Amino acid sequence: MPVESGNSATARQAKQKRKSHSLSIRRTNSTEQERPPIHRDMLEGQDSKLPMALRSNLLDLFGQIEREFENLYLENLELRREIESLNDRLAGEGQTVDGGDLSKGALKTKVSSPFAASHSTSQLSQKLKTTYKASTSKIVSSFKATTSRAVCQLVKEYVGHRDGIWDLSVTRTQPLVLGTASADHCAMLWSIETGKCLLKYAGHAGSVNSIKFHPTEQMALTASGDQTAHIWRYMVQLPLPQPPADISASLDDDVDFSDKDEADGEADGPNECPTVRVASTTLKSHQGVVIAADWLVGGKQVVTASWDRAANLYDVETSELVHTLTGHDQELTHCCTHPTQRLVVTSSRDTTFRLWDFRDPSIHSVNVFQGHTDTVTSAVFTVGDNVVSGSDDRTVKVWDLKNMRSPIATIRTDSAVNRISVSANQRIIALPHDNRQVRLFDMNGVRLARLPRSNRQGHRRMVCCSAWNEENQACNLFTCGFDRQAIGWNINIPALLQEK
Repeated sequence: MPVESGNSATARQAKQKRKSHSLSIRRTNSTEQERPPIHRDMLEGQDSKLPMALRSNLLDLFGQIEREFENLYLENLELRREIESLNDRLAGEGQTVDGGDLSKGALKTKVSSPFAASHSTSQLSQKLKTTYKASTSKIVSSFKATTSRAVCQLVKEYVGHRDGIWDLSVTRTQPLVLGTASADHCAMLWSIETGKCLLKYAGHAGSVNSIKFHPTEQMALTASGDQTAHIWRYMVQLPLPQPPADISASLDDDVDFSDKDEADGEADGPNECPTVRVASTTLKSHQGVVIAADWLVGGKQVVTASWDRAANLYDVETSELVHTLTGHDQELTHCCTHPTQRLVVTSSRDTTFRLWDFRDPSIHSVNVFQGHTDTVTSAVFTVGDNVVSGSDDRTVKVWDLKNMRSPIATIRTDSAVNRISVSANQRIIALPHDNRQVRLFDMNGVRLARLPRSNRQGHRRMVCCSAWNEENQACNLFTCGFDRQAIGWNINIPALLQEK
């Protein structure tokens, strides 16, 4: 039998490829025509080892894919026409736009056949997206950087914890200090001005999940994974303020952080500051992790929220359990008290939060708020008759206590929302997210700003909590997260409202 030469074999392979290619073109050349229906009995005469049901299913899938490509192709044709029309209009007005030559090059290339069109649909779509992004990225990033510098400026970092920080709070009376609660079993008090640790509380045997200060006295309330809540007294002396360091050099909002840990070598402050190891009052009636605690107005009672699905109301002076608040179907995640009335809200993994009313000693009414579809991570009161709730369902809802059937505003985000806070004077909502972002909104759900995040500023891991401080004509926002640090931000309210 003669052996086929190499040139002849190559020519035959090329001929077969051209035949297969022309067959594919004929197969897809009916883009603008109505295709005749393909019947299942047409497959019976074809030689294949695949079962008939599987072949029929594959045919259906390929048909769906082909229709999707056709739809994308038609959308791209429409986009190309719109781009050309826009460029013609701009050219008529004597204007030019960076990246405005979208109609040139690849987008103006004529498609020789529907097969080529369907084959290049994904590339064309991606090129459209890339070109649009390139033409607007300079404007958008410049706007964001300018807004961040003008509105939100990082002023101090508080570094010293050995694990993630779950919660933070600011004292309501002088001396003005920042408190942080960490998974390293400690709570710390910091000088807001200098960033120096003033006091460490090490009385818990588990993660410290919450910290709140007494409204008038130098006492702190902490909740812990050791199933207890502690009340402890503190005495601190503020250091002299230091000259502010220039740490707001260059901002780049589009640079992501790496997930590497901070260096384990903490500052000298936390190792040198005094340590309190014994609580003045221990509250222990829960059968699970105490995830949060807060003072009722007046500071004579406290409320705790636990993973045992209950919240407890205690008398501070006697340490006695006054009420057990039950009704949630799953673990509690947070609790908050009203600043001027005897009202409490508790949040839960059961997708609800509850309002408990203790204004009438003989009646303890409860209202259930249903509107979220996932864990309610926190619900907080505002000055007035509003409650703001955040959830793992990536929404934040603003509620009116006078009409609790539906929220008056809904904020939709791109990440789960953690412990939120609302400024008392300006009623601005700060939203810490799982994706390391912190965003500011007003009570109507209008986005005001985003805190800068770059390779030099911001959190490197999930942001857990935020807290406002509006003393002394200043408006500061504090945030904390899994990167073991708390950050103090200066919020320029006039500039923020002007951007709005």
